[in-house]
Amino acid sequence: MLKPNKLAKKNFLSSLDMTTEELINVLDIAEKIKEKNFNFESNNKVLGLIFDKSSTRTRVSFQVAMSRIGGTTIDLNPTTSQIGRGEPIKDTARVLSRYCDVLAIRTFNHTDLEEYAKWSTKPVINALTDLEHPCQALADFLTIKEEFIDFKNVVLSFIGDGNNVANSLIFCGALLGVEVRIACPKGFEPNPLVINKAYEIYKNKNLLKITNDIESAVSGSNVLYTDVWSSMGEEDQKEYKDKVFNGFTIDSNLVKKAEKDAIVLHCLPAYRSKEISDEVIESKNSRIFEQAENRMHVQQSLLACLLS
Repeated sequence: MLKPNKLAKKNFLSSLDMTTEELINVLDIAEKIKEKNFNFESNNKVLGLIFDKSSTRTRVSFQVAMSRIGGTTIDLNPTTSQIGRGEPIKDTARVLSRYCDVLAIRTFNHTDLEEYAKWSTKPVINALTDLEHPCQALADFLTIKEEFIDFKNVVLSFIGDGNNVANSLIFCGALLGVEVRIACPKGFEPNPLVINKAYEIYKNKNLLKITNDIESAVSGSNVLYTDVWSSMGEEDQKEYKDKVFNGFTIDSNLVKKAEKDAIVLHCLPAYRSKEISDEVIESKNSRIFEQAENRMHVQQSLLACLLS
């Protein structure tokens, strides 16, 4: 019988905090959860949410996921707690470790997340930093698995900024042996440290391609993926990036250049008519809302593995 295997690492700060086997186990359990064919009880465990950035899907999906395994959630809004006053992370983390059983943190600097993990005696989950968005990547690869059964011969093309989402897709792709292509304007490629680390993991280094040519990136692709061009905290760059990223839009013409059975993903929220057209979001190729739902299922699976 499928069961949540305790992760070897206490925390989930990066997609690379899982082995390939652990990642597959989390995805398999998430599938069973979605099919209502898996039960796990957390015995009234408590999840603490610390969100320095706005959130809809991440916040709600974690709250619902924790509720469905019999736990509760405390929303630690920085504006209504001492976190916003500037209390040292090492103090906050040590106190919350005595109240909560697991913490999910959404913040800007990845080093802040690592500081929480350093001082917390309970598991810490990356609910998004400027470097990675690993919970999103779990949902993305669950959506791909549902569509294509497995990851053999799947080509995933990410069109847009080489941001935190792209970084986590690269890492998960490396663990699963999925061909990942990142197409972005010059100067907006993913973090070189991320690329080099992924090349160390890939058995076939040709499966990771970084390009500035959007058409070559989507040719023969099974999955087209995009995200906003300007992430939270980049509002002052929005006008500039809108100009630089002109042409890096997933529209109907671009979808036609991919495989006939290609699906389209977006981690949301979307700026319709910028990084993706309204027509594509609402098209038969879109799995965007299935992808959003899957956040809840993979996070329920992740919590079960961390709390088991």
